Amino acid sequence: MQYNLNLLIERYPIAGKFTISRGSKTEAVVVVCELSDGIHSGHGECVPYARYGESIESVSEQIHAIEPLLKQGGSAESLRLKLQSFMPAGAARNAVDCALWDLQAKQSGTTVAALLNIAPRPLITAITVSIDTPEAMAAATAKLAHHPLIKVKIGGENDAARIRAVREAAPKAQIILDANEGWNADNFAGNINVAAECGIALIEQPLPSSDDSYLLQASRPVPVCADESAHTSEGLEKLKDRYDAVNIKLDKTGGLTEALVMRDKARSLGLQVMVGCMVGSSLAMAPALMVAQDSDFVDLDGPLLLARDREPALHYDGTTVSPPLPELWG
Repeated sequence: MQYNLNLLIERYPIAGKFTISRGSKTEAVVVVCELSDGIHSGHGECVPYARYGESIESVSEQIHAIEPLLKQGGSAESLRLKLQSFMPAGAARNAVDCALWDLQAKQSGTTVAALLNIAPRPLITAITVSIDTPEAMAAATAKLAHHPLIKVKIGGENDAARIRAVREAAPKAQIILDANEGWNADNFAGNINVAAECGIALIEQPLPSSDDSYLLQASRPVPVCADESAHTSEGLEKLKDRYDAVNIKLDKTGGLTEALVMRDKARSLGLQVMVGCMVGSSLAMAPALMVAQDSDFVDLDGPLLLARDREPALHYDGTTVSPPLPELWG
């Protein structure tokens, strides 16, 4: 059985502007991979990320390079397993891997959840506040203060003031800070001590991945989570003494297959697990929800940051997201 490949480039406007320490964006541009056996079709979405040297063009080229593999035929499951060595981890493999999971479920007349032997439940996701002045961030956080989990983008000068401002604006919420590699060895101790004073739950990637060896000697009164430093299950042993948690994103792992391996390995090493996302549509979040069923922190609010989502979409009740219907994925 051979498969037909179709790629779509889709654009979703962001509601307002999404800003992190590296810059701002006003739309999410995604690549959708569609694989068909002539009867069933599977879909997967990825978000190319410039930080990892990816672009729409490079990811599209990588995906088209799998066409010889598709011509070999076989079941979607067999192709998915071959894919792990055929393509490197990253956004391109994520789109193909998730499309194959979707196709495998349809070929089997079941669901991905059933294939994984899980009964997925609704989960509470973090909702994100972009980096800005302390005053602007406090105002934005105050509007979200009723949510149980808020993720706050930081990573610049005056982060101590930002941390205090958002904590005062949401005194009861659990807060995650995401510095996106924006701290350094000189300000790490001061910032993390303020975070501890403010009862912050977790800090994502405070230091550049190239300089995170500093964490081996640094005091960590707040748990620190690897994001840019952690891509796949390979190398987690090296990270376990630097970090307390890892952020698993399917665009980094190269799909659901490796994300599940990474989650289990992180657990075995005593690391907490966060399941996160790039800014994308519900199609990108759906497979991540399978991994997130067994996680400590969920950050799958991509569709909540968009001015419009795809149809059909995941159902969000506030920041509680339900598992996908088969019409969307899986």
